[in-house]
Amino acid sequence: MLSTNAFLQAMVPLYIISLVGLVSRRMKILPQHANQVITQLMLYITLPALILFSLHAKLTVELMADFAWMVTMSIFILSVSVFAGAWLRKKAALPWKQKSVYESLIIFGNQGFIGFAVSYMLIAEQGIIYLTLFNICYLILIWTYGIYLFTRNEQSVNWRGLFFNPGILSTLIGLGMLFLPFSWPAPILNTFESLGKVTIPLSMILIGSMLADIQREDLWKYSKNVYLWMAAGCKLLFLPLFLLIFLLFHVSYPLIIIAVMTSAMPSASTTSVYAQKFGGDAVFASFGVILTTLLCTFTIPLLYSLLHWLRPFFYDGAVFIFQ
Repeated sequence: MLSTNAFLQAMVPLYIISLVGLVSRRMKILPQHANQVITQLMLYITLPALILFSLHAKLTVELMADFAWMVTMSIFILSVSVFAGAWLRKKAALPWKQKSVYESLIIFGNQGFIGFAVSYMLIAEQGIIYLTLFNICYLILIWTYGIYLFTRNEQSVNWRGLFFNPGILSTLIGLGMLFLPFSWPAPILNTFESLGKVTIPLSMILIGSMLADIQREDLWKYSKNVYLWMAAGCKLLFLPLFLLIFLLFHVSYPLIIIAVMTSAMPSASTTSVYAQKFGGDAVFASFGVILTTLLCTFTIPLLYSLLHWLRPFFYDGAVFIFQ
């Protein structure tokens, strides 16, 4: 596992890549619809390939135990986030078009893009395996409850979209291969590896390109909105810390650090898509995503420093019992 200084140094190239995306968008090297193209490329090609490559592992008792813990922690933090988001939404003095956006910004994070970049940087393919397991419940929730937030009882859930989106399909196929007595042929596995590793730089270029789309008037208007700052604080710092309760259950350090860091990712760009599609305030949503994305450059290293400081409480992946 990286030291705090090594982690900060490893984050620098990611920030530089996002800066490349920002400059490329400003200089119109990347066209107006580049964000949509990059997102589609990642969602339908590189990210599924990365998941399939990362889940090419030998099934062991230890891996099954890790699977159980990651799913348990995922259900726990999603439940806490849903409760917090619903409660804060009711208390917020916001127009109805912004309330669902506000709740979604608190609950759903960019776990598929930045999450994969950070997890891979921390413990390589093992980090991607843990993150993939952690994201199973998240993917189901964002395609059901995420849509429900914007539609309430007006429209039915798109079950076809739920079960046939590339993230869930690649995860299910990868998990299925774990239990089969054979593996992918070497040429196919090498293809998955080559395509999958493109996800990391693409995700950072996408973030930089998103930041380049900020309009000055919107920046001034929404930067004074206290609810966006509250959503950012909950998403990036406050809610992920609830996972530290698993220190009491002998959960290994790599599992907890992936769970906490993943839960601390900035708000999902899907919130902007849902707001645009279902009649929410899309500009409010976009600024919320961008604000959390900017702030995560500070909060991610901060959280990692905290987790690294807590590491002495672990021994060979287990937590010391306090006397």
